[in-house]
Amino acid sequence: MKKFLFSILTLTTTIIGCNSKDETKSGDTTSSTISLPYKASYTSDFSDKVSDSALLLVLNSYKYWESGDLKSLRGTMGDSMSVDGNDKFHFNGLSDSLMHPWTISRDSLSSVVITMDAWVKIHSNKDSADFINAWYKEIDTYKTGKVDSANYSDVNQVKNGKLRWYSSFKQKL
Repeated sequence: MKKFLFSILTLTTTIIGCNSKDETKSGDTTSSTISLPYKASYTSDFSDKVSDSALLLVLNSYKYWESGDLKSLRGTMGDSMSVDGNDKFHFNGLSDSLMHPWTISRDSLSSVVITMDAWVKIHSNKDSADFINAWYKEIDTYKTGKVDSANYSDVNQVKNGKLRWYSSFKQKL
């Protein structure tokens, strides 16, 4: 688990730290340009200038899922959502329509326990999009008695104070 988190945090830190401008080492008076083998197709210009209210919105969405409060979960979303689920579930449409499959999924569980390991706020300077990346462990207990536990790495996009896009990656334990 620590290796998984370290890898994800290292990757995220690298992305945030990447900058297409010339870099000067501390104390070095000469400037050197690094030639990278790829150019980011979306952007590599990020900062951490995301509001704490956006972070609170995202963390509350997890808490609502954990407690089974899907009405409040729906309140964290915009009118429309795009979802790329870890189970090959893809959705792009009205958030009200998304609630039906999520309600069926949550209703199959007798309990959900989420342990949030880390999160990072990332702001895309290209289009002023805010992202919250979250790393956590979730233990799902189904009504049948089956228990499923996994580590997750999620990307949550917040626009105008609401969730608009959610992408999840799962590592079974």
